[in-house]
Amino acid sequence: MSERPIALVTGASRGIGKASAIALAEAGCDVAVAARTLTEGTGRDDSKPDGLDLPGGLDTTAAAVEAAGGRALSVVIDLLDPDTLTAAAATVESEWGPIDVLVNNAVHTGPGSMTRFLDTAPEHFAQKVQANYLSQLVLIRAVLPGMIERGGGRIINMTSAAGMQDPAAPAGEGGWGLAYSASKAAFHRTAGILAVEHGGDGILCFNVEPGMVLTEKMELNQKALGLENKYPVAPPSVPASVVAWLATSDAAAEHNGETFNAQRFARTEGLHPDWR
Repeated sequence: MSERPIALVTGASRGIGKASAIALAEAGCDVAVAARTLTEGTGRDDSKPDGLDLPGGLDTTAAAVEAAGGRALSVVIDLLDPDTLTAAAATVESEWGPIDVLVNNAVHTGPGSMTRFLDTAPEHFAQKVQANYLSQLVLIRAVLPGMIERGGGRIINMTSAAGMQDPAAPAGEGGWGLAYSASKAAFHRTAGILAVEHGGDGILCFNVEPGMVLTEKMELNQKALGLENKYPVAPPSVPASVVAWLATSDAAAEHNGETFNAQRFARTEGLHPDWR
């Protein structure tokens, strides 16, 4: 990678994506940030009709990246519009040059994530697969050939326990819906296969399972439901510290294709002050 690697982080207007963008800048990267919400104050929780207004925007994240010492470039994407993904990658490469690090963090937040099977509309199953799996493949295909040509690159996929195990209870009672978990399960398989196929080309690909993280959306919804401080959670900076390590550490090469439990790894490796 170049002296100052170029990273592209999706879902970077808030939450884990924003924290990862800042952590990457602190680790020495220039960071292109991508999401739907360009301007602070225009985001909204679209998982239900009466969703709350959400803080965050690419403008705010970009300012934080620059404050952390990196260049910032904002590109608007929509996971349900693949053309915006290829356009975003092309814009970054046109403005800055080849992408060294891709962080696939964005996730579809619309209806269908927390609904039971018979309550989930068929189109919501299709939306989840498109947004949480196929769109990530579009971005990977946009950057991978160039990484191979240059002899290296890193792809970090934000996965989910929902795609790795069954819930302890149904959706609405502490569990999650099939549409979401199935899409994340498909996405979860990507890193290991890319590592097998292209590890010899210098490509490193990882899964990061963040655990329960107190994003802005979760914090607002917890307050609305009176559930503050009921569940143990980590700040977004915890998985972000793991993302930065995977993106920049030489030691990460020993773990190509692996899945990282972010909270455990951050603790055992001392990547983040204890938050518990």
